[in-house]
Amino acid sequence: MQDFWHFAGNFWWLAFPVAGILGGWGRAISKANERRHAQRIEMYKLQHPELASSKGPELYPPLQDPGAFTEVDVEKAMDEHNGVNRRWLDYELDVGKLIDFPMMTDVRQPLTVAFLRAKRDADALKPVSASEVTSKSRWDDYRNAVNAYGVAFDVAEKEAQRVKDSAFSEPERQRLGTARKLVNIAQDEAASSAERQTAYKRARKELDGILLLPDVTVAALEQKVARMIDVAKRADTPNY
Repeated sequence: MQDFWHFAGNFWWLAFPVAGILGGWGRAISKANERRHAQRIEMYKLQHPELASSKGPELYPPLQDPGAFTEVDVEKAMDEHNGVNRRWLDYELDVGKLIDFPMMTDVRQPLTVAFLRAKRDADALKPVSASEVTSKSRWDDYRNAVNAYGVAFDVAEKEAQRVKDSAFSEPERQRLGTARKLVNIAQDEAASSAERQTAYKRARKELDGILLLPDVTVAALEQKVARMIDVAKRADTPNY
C-alpha cells in the first residue's frame, strides 16, 4: 500500500493523460450508440416504407402549437354559446317558469346582473360564421366570453332554483302563487276563451310591481293565449 502511494505521489501527472484517454473512449462509445440508434431508425423505415413517403405519417410529428385553433374549435364554441342561449330562452318563453324562479329576471340580484352582462358580452363577440374568426386574439376573446357566460348562467340558475321565492315577502309570495295559477288557466285548452282572457289579465296585474317580465316573455304568453282563443272561437263557430 505504501508503494502505491509512493508511485501516486511521484507520478500524479499521469492522471491527466489517463483522463483524456477515458474521455475519448466515452465519446467514442457515445458516437457508436448514436450510430446504432440511427441505424435502427433507418432499418425501421425500410421495414415500414410508408414512413418514408411525404404523404405518410411522420416518425416524429411536430408538437401542436398550444395557441392554434381551427374552424372546428370556433364552431364548438358557437354551439356552446347557442346552448346557453337556449337554456335562457326556456325561461324567457315560459312565464310560469319565471314565476317559479323569479330571481332569473330580478336585476336586484348580483348573480342575475352578472349572467345578463356575460350574455351581452358573448352575444356581441359572436361571429356570423366560424370562418370569420381568423386571429388568435379574436378567438381568445370569443372563447373566454362564452366560458364566462356559461359559468355565470350556471351559477345564477342554481341559486335561483335554491332560493325560489324566498327573497319576497309573504304577501308577495301569495301574489306570485296566484299569478302562477292564473297563468295555468290562461294556457289551459279546456278553459273557455273568456276564462283565458280574464286569467291572463289578472295574472299580469298580480305580477305588476313584483316580477319584471321581459318583453319577449310577455309577447310569447300573449301569442299563446291569443292563438288558443282563436282556435276556440273557430271551434265554436257552426259550419253551414
